[in-house]
Formats: sequence, structure tokens, C-alpha cells
Amino acid sequence: MKRLLQVVASLAALLPALAWAEPQKGGVIDVATIGEPPTLDPMASTADLVGIITQHIYETLYTFDSKWGITPLLAADMPKISPDGLTYTIALRTGVKFHDGSDMNSADVLASLNRWMKVATRGKQAAEVISAIDAVDDDTVKITLKKPYAPLLSLLSLNNAAAIIIPSENAGEDPLTKFIGTGPYMLKERKPDQFIQLTRFDGYKSRGGEPNGYGGARKQYLDEIRFVPVPDANTRVEGAVAGQFAYVDSLPVESYDKVSAGKTKPLILKPFGWPVFVMNTKQGLNSDIRIRRAIQAALAPSDMLLAAFGSKDFFAVDGAMYPEGFIWHSDVGTEAYKPDGDTEKAAALLKDAGYDGKPLRILTSRQYEFHYKMAQVAQAYLEQAGFKVELDVVEWATLTKNRTDPALWDIYITHSPFLAEPSLNGFMSDNTPGWWSSEAKHKVLDAFNSESDPAKRAKLYEDVQKVIYDEAPIYKVGDFNALAAEAPNLKGVTPAPWPYFWNAYLDGK
Repeated sequence: MKRLLQVVASLAALLPALAWAEPQKGGVIDVATIGEPPTLDPMASTADLVGIITQHIYETLYTFDSKWGITPLLAADMPKISPDGLTYTIALRTGVKFHDGSDMNSADVLASLNRWMKVATRGKQAAEVISAIDAVDDDTVKITLKKPYAPLLSLLSLNNAAAIIIPSENAGEDPLTKFIGTGPYMLKERKPDQFIQLTRFDGYKSRGGEPNGYGGARKQYLDEIRFVPVPDANTRVEGAVAGQFAYVDSLPVESYDKVSAGKTKPLILKPFGWPVFVMNTKQGLNSDIRIRRAIQAALAPSDMLLAAFGSKDFFAVDGAMYPEGFIWHSDVGTEAYKPDGDTEKAAALLKDAGYDGKPLRILTSRQYEFHYKMAQVAQAYLEQAGFKVELDVVEWATLTKNRTDPALWDIYITHSPFLAEPSLNGFMSDNTPGWWSSEAKHKVLDAFNSESDPAKRAKLYEDVQKVIYDEAPIYKVGDFNALAAEAPNLKGVTPAPWPYFWNAYLDGK
């Protein structure tokens, strides 16, 4: 499985291995985030914000290393996989404690994974191919599949809709009321819209060796991490310039020069990921594939990206789901991606669909300002093609809640890093908001997910990308780079799509 997740060297450079000298412990940092998370239960949400915060509290059996390969976290080692690919036997680390002082064992893992398959969208995705999960003994679990499924370890590794391990007695809760994990930091206090305060868990048992991406050693140098919601992008910029925060996430890229002249230093994550318009295929206008194809034709990604990011240093007009350099890169199907849009074609498709003027509702948020700017440009092009468009601009926490109700929207805007395993993308699951499900999708995904050979999988992914363009369940706008900022005395933070602060320390504390 390690070889399945090879990625371009420039992305791997986001998570370099660090030469580690033991810093002094102590200190408190404030981290500015884009807003208040809708939950602290990472099984229940695919929101990046939830994953960023909760990855410090909870841990998974596996995670991603500096090259986006899979590496053990709570598992003792990589699984023993049967020759037919149907049985994964996973030895667990011993001596790992939860924040309540209890020891983690296979009963906790079994209960947690069963909850994950019921609660998490990615767990439901895995549940379709899992026939049983059993505790072999106190320190071993066994997962039995109905058919070979290459993405399994990636699904067990991701930090949103995450397969976190929690005490078995808490696994029956939905929603969670006790936020107890095995992570290096534990929840001390949450004041909604003010802060989420995490403190060092003195009972934490780190893996040995050196830090390695999200894997390897996790050292707890900081006494406390406070995540502070700052929904307004301009306020985050001003906070970065003034040195108000040790780390500021998700800054508008046009603020680079201003941040550079302030008291924190800018960090560019390149390439970061892709903005995406998700279509509600379950009900409403976009349940009609003809309407989705009209939207696909109407949108002009060149203008949308220019409005969102300003300089071409921060974006690329690219219809391929993965950029050049990724094993998954392909241009198959991208002829439907028109940089300047095709208003005439969109109008004709709309007419053929019998569009009756019902408003197309676009759900977006200004906490990610680039989402909102793309929505404004999209509205203009869609109206030019003949759509009536309504923008529903809400707080990000409200968006993540409202997108679960298919009656409330037709398109919602989000973004994602380039995930090492394509099947981790939310729209690959029938259960994720958007609810894309079709015979063609299932056929190509079954072939793709059943194959273990990386080269063969890359070829099969071309068929997946073609169906995405044929059925238009999402619209990829392009590629973009992201901007963050950190204080000069904050050390040990490796730029990453989901920033983490174990191994971070304050220099000269």
C-alpha cells in the first residue's frame, strides 16, 4: 500500500522530515482559524477545520507520512494482508492511554470502527466493502472485506470523517459529549466563538524515531494551544500583520505583501488544492444531468480564479483532477472544461432541459473569501446563460450544517487539498452531500478500488475522471496555492494542508 500513494515531489516538500534537536518545553500559542467548528467529533464532519483542531485530540490507526504514504499511528505496524486481499490483521500499540487514564485495547478499536461505519461518510463508504471487524485478542483486530479494496488504509488514515479511536464506553454516543482521545493534547475548555483550549496530555505515548509528516514522533513542547475563530478574512490579515497570533490559517493570497511587511512571516503552500462546486444530485434542479451539464458549460474558470486569487502566482487554470506530476494526472474528459466558458452551449443545454426559471441556489461563505468571489463571477456567467441565481451567503459552520439538507441548496462551494488517494474525495462516496450515485460511477469505481497495482490504478483512474466529467456531479474550478502566516519565534511547524502543532515550540521562550 505504501507504493500506492506516490505524489509529486513539490507536494511532498510540504511535509519534510526535520532534523530534530530537543527544544525547551513550555509556552502558549494562539492559532487563528476561519471560524467556529460545527463539532469536535471528527467522525461526524468532513470539514477541514474540524480535522485541523481535533487531530490534536484524537488519533487513528494509520496516518500519512512526509511523502503521503501510509504509516502506523495507533497501529503497531502496517497490517498483515492475506494473499487474496480480503483480510487485514492489525496489531495495536500497547501502553497507549486515553485522556481519562484508561488503556486502549482492541475493544475500543472495535467499538470505534463500528461507530465510524455508522456515523462518518467515509466510514459508510468503507462499510460497503467490510464484512466484519473482529477483536483477535486485546492487542489485535482483524478487518475482513467482501472484495479487495485498495483505499481502505487511506480511509483509516484521514483526519476528517475520521476513524478516530475513542473509549468503547463513549462509542455509543451520537453526538459525542465526552471528547476523549489518545492524542498529544486534550480538550480543557471550549467557549463558542471565543476559543478552543487544548492542554498537554502528560500521559501521551509518542511513537519513537523522528517526526515524519503526520506520522513519526509527536512531541509536546507547548503547554497549551488555543484555536481562536476569526471568521472575517480581513481581521485575520490584520491579526497576522500585528503579530496577534502565533499562526494564522487561510489568508487571502492578495494579502501576501501586507503580511510580509508585518510581524509574522507568510507561508505559501504550493500546490495546495482545488476549489470545487458540488452539485446537489439528489433533488432540485441539479438532479437533472442536463442542468448540471449546462452549468459545466456556462462557468468560466479563468475569470473565477482571477477574481479569487488575483495573481497567476497563486492559481492555475487546469481541468485535470490532479496536476501534472501526480500519478493520477490525466486529461481524459477535460474537453468539457472550458477556461472561458461557453455561454451559447450552456443556453442551448438549458433550453433542451426545459428550464423554467426556478432559482439556482448557490450556498457559500465569506470566511473563505475566495469561495465568495468565485460565486459572484459564477453568478454572472450563469445568468448570462439564462439561469436565475440566488447566492446564500452564510457562516462556514452553517454551511457545513445546511449542506446536509438537500432541500436547502443546489450548489455549495468548497475546496480540498490534493488528496493522495482519489477515493478520499468526498464526492466519491454516495453518502456525502451531493449524493452522487450512478451505475457508471459504481462500475468505474469498483474496478479502480479493486486494483492494487499503482500503474494499473492510474490507468483506471482515467475512466473515473471521464465519468466525473460526463455526469458533472462536481465542477473543479482549477488549482490554487494557499497562504498562511506564523510568528518568527514559532518553530517546528511543517507547512501542511491541515496544520498541526505537536513538535512545535517557541524559540527563546
